[in-house]
Amino acid sequence: MPQEIVNEFWQIIPTVIYFFIGFILFGVSIKIADKILPFSIRKEIEEDQNTALGIIIGSGIIATAIILAAVLK
Repeated sequence: MPQEIVNEFWQIIPTVIYFFIGFILFGVSIKIADKILPFSIRKEIEEDQNTALGIIIGSGIIATAIILAAVLK
């Protein structure tokens, strides 16, 4: 194989590792938010149809993703 292809392959490996680290940290942050809040996020959004909470939680998830992307970059 040409050396350029081998170099490109070795550059993909850190990207995959960073993806999995970010994915794990993202999941941990959601679990922490679920434990900290005094109510069940799932019940409020699914059963009670609380749209405002869905928007707030979604915004928090996007903010966490942006922070993780900046840190892992």
